[in-house]
Amino acid sequence: MPDTPKTAAAAQPSAAAQLLTSPVSVINVGLEGFAADLTAQKHAVVQVDWAPPAGGDEKLAALLAKLGL
Repeated sequence: MPDTPKTAAAAQPSAAAQLLTSPVSVINVGLEGFAADLTAQKHAVVQVDWAPPAGGDEKLAALLAKLGL
């Protein structure tokens, strides 16, 4: 049986394989420790300083939402 030529698609790594071999870039929301660990490993990290509205108090957050805040 003759060898069949490989198609261009077959020669390309899968999307998952590309993801696992590509450099990591991270947007970290919240805990700064995660960003610090990734930075120490030489990964590109953007830290977003975020906390839940009203400090996590659901009733207060609902009241603020009614006020449009």
